[in-house]
This record gives sequence, structure tokens and C-alpha cells, in this order.
Amino acid sequence: MLGKVSFEEAYEIPRLADQSRDQAALYIAPKDLDRYMRQIKSITGERLEVSDAHGIGYTIVSLTVPGIQGITDPTEAEKHATEVNEYIANEIKDHRDRLGAFAALSMHNPKQAAEELRRCVKLGFHGALLNDVQHAGSDGESYLFYDQPAYDDFWKVAVELDVPVYIHPAAPMGKYYEQQYAQRKYLVGPPLSFANGVSLHLLGLITNGVFDRFPSLKIIVGHLGEHIPFDFWRINHWLEDVEKPLAAAAGDVMCKRTIYDYFNRNIYLTTSGHFCTQTLNYVAEYLGPERLLFSVDYPYETIENGCGWWDGDAENIAKALGGEEAYKNVGRENAKKLFKLGEYHDCNA
Repeated sequence: MLGKVSFEEAYEIPRLADQSRDQAALYIAPKDLDRYMRQIKSITGERLEVSDAHGIGYTIVSLTVPGIQGITDPTEAEKHATEVNEYIANEIKDHRDRLGAFAALSMHNPKQAAEELRRCVKLGFHGALLNDVQHAGSDGESYLFYDQPAYDDFWKVAVELDVPVYIHPAAPMGKYYEQQYAQRKYLVGPPLSFANGVSLHLLGLITNGVFDRFPSLKIIVGHLGEHIPFDFWRINHWLEDVEKPLAAAAGDVMCKRTIYDYFNRNIYLTTSGHFCTQTLNYVAEYLGPERLLFSVDYPYETIENGCGWWDGDAENIAKALGGEEAYKNVGRENAKKLFKLGEYHDCNA
């Protein structure tokens, strides 16, 4: 399939790429680390060459983990976010038929984050990608979640601008890592910790009423939903039959709708790093193809593997999604609408 849109695709600014080698080694096999280190720095070179070879027409790039969310000092975080956004805007400016970007934001101050998002959207960015919670405090052990009322100032602007926000995983840090994962280090990342982190954050946005206060807010999560869809029935049963009555008895306010409503109205899922037709079929049966979007997770995953699955198993994927039109929608048309894309390479192929 030509003209695919992919948008969980990471980069690092070159002067910091080598410093991120240890972080990358958490997720990349030793024999593959040199490839990753080369590709994470490539914006318009190898990235576009491989995309061309595998039918990706448009890529939205974002700062790799932990990104700005790993910077505990607010002033430093804001300064680096501005530097990163200026860097990537300059890198892609002559390739806007092939490349777009998500804003990197410091989330220490919701109002400042909102204004930086506004500035980036004026530059043509397609929204923002946040690497889970914002680490804060002098020791880095404070975690700022965006499901709290203080962040309404940020969500209000995201809705006003009508751009999505991607909640992306990041590795556990500090005492949390020591207590939970130090003796289970091979569960850090895609095997478990990524899904655990984003699931907590996303379900917090739901249960703490963020989507009730901002009904048109658009959130993206990767990896076919970070395990949540496979527990839909159980989560819904407990929220509706147990937690909401408990909240009412305690005088607390919880979400007004069911988890299905929020996933069908506010949340989009991507195929990034989850190249399995059977799993896609399961999620599509719950949500329909309208909430699903193709992506790769490059360069942590390879474009060859992601597109090889999407194109190589096209017949079965189309059947899982409900037909050829749904296959095309998930591959590119849903993304065109969500990101308001104009003409781009192979967009009508």
C-alpha cells in the first residue's frame, strides 16, 4: 500500500544522540544498536529512503524517550523543548510533502505548555507527543500526571487548536525503577513497563473526568492500546458496577460515561510495534476501524517489519478490519482526517 501515514516515529537531536545510547540499549538488541544509533539521527536521509521503499508517504516525527519529560528542572525543560522544536521545524521545512512533527513540551507548567503547543501548531506541527508523566522535584522522584484539574489549562488549548496529543511510554526511573524493576529489568519497555505506565495515565484521564470536561479532546496511544482493550469488559464492569457506586457514596466525582464511550469518541489506537493480525482483529471488533491508525515505532522497530506485515498480510488484515476500504482507512485515510493533512507524497495512490 502506497501513501501510508506513520507517526510514532522517533528522532534525537544529533548532539545528544550518543548520550542516549545507554537508554536505547534498554530496548534494542546489541546486534541492532548501531542501526538504531544511525537511524535515530536521520530525519531526511535514510529515514525517507526506507520509507520510500516501503510505501510510507508521510511521517510525523517526535522526540525520543525520555525527552522533555525526563528533565526535572522546569527552566531547563522549557528551554530544551524550544530548542528541540526549533531544530525539527528547520529539519523538515523543505520536506513538508513527506514529513511533519509533534511538539515536544515541558509539562511542569500547564499554561506554558499550552503556549508552546500553540506556537508549534502555528509552525505547522500536528499536535504534541508526551513521554508519559513529567518527572519533577530536586530528586526527580515527583511525577506530574495530566489528569489533574491544574492541567485543564493545557487541555483547553489542545481542544481549541483541534490537535491530538499522543501519550507515549517512557522507562521507569529513580526509586520506582529500583522498587519495581531493578530485579526484573528485562520487563522494562515493551514487555510490560510501557503498557503499565500509559495504562495508568490514560485510565486516570478517563476516571478523573478530563474527557467529560473536554468532550472533543483527542488522545492517541500506541501499541494497540497498551493492553487496555484486552481488559475492556473487566474494567467496564468494575467501574460501572463497583467504583462509581463507591464514588457516589463518598461524594466523589467520577467519569460520566463508560470506558467504551471514551475509546469510541476520544481515543485513537495505533498499530505501532504490534504487528499482529489476530490482535488487530480483536481490537477492531470492539472499536471498529475508525479508531485505528497504522504506525511503525521506528527506529525501535524497523520499517521493514512494520510495513512488511501491513503489506504482506494485506488480505487477512483487510478481512480483520472489515474490507478493503477499512484497510485503506487505517493505513492512511483516518490519519489524513485526524491530522488534517493536505497533499503529500503518494497520498492518492
